[in-house]
Amino acid sequence: MSQDQELSDDQRIEALYQAGYDIAQICKNGHIINTEANLQPQHNQWYCSRCGAECIARCPACKMFIRGEYLHNNHSLNLGFTRPKFCANCGDAYPWTKIAIQTAKELADELDSLTDDEKAILKQSIDGIVKDTPQTKIAATRFAKLMVKGGKEAASIAKEVLVDVMSEVAKKTIFPS
Repeated sequence: MSQDQELSDDQRIEALYQAGYDIAQICKNGHIINTEANLQPQHNQWYCSRCGAECIARCPACKMFIRGEYLHNNHSLNLGFTRPKFCANCGDAYPWTKIAIQTAKELADELDSLTDDEKAILKQSIDGIVKDTPQTKIAATRFAKLMVKGGKEAASIAKEVLVDVMSEVAKKTIFPS
């Protein structure tokens, strides 16, 4: 058990505030519900009004609260909230990231124009384009080449599913314009 898992909820909230953040509430499909869930709890929801999925404010893996709006003196600076892909405490992918990856991999299996080996390479590249690592550019290049072979409709669907969870490097490599 890590040190963070032994903290009480009050200690976890205090740790976020010390770092300058409120708590975010996001549905498991990725719809942002409330970026100031602690300061403005009246906007919290049990379930998403857009898709019906359960709303969460903690990482399912480590139970640490999801970082919300950046605060200064307990007031939001409204710098623009970006939905996180991975937990800043344990590094696990959030449910919406996992769903996007899984959906894109299922799409790869539906591409009749690709061989089984190409489908496997495409699936590996999907894992590589959501993270910002030294391998991201290579994964993005492979992804782009195989999606061309997969067809325009498949590429369009893949973009719609993955664009919000792709790294910026992958986006620039795959969609240069």
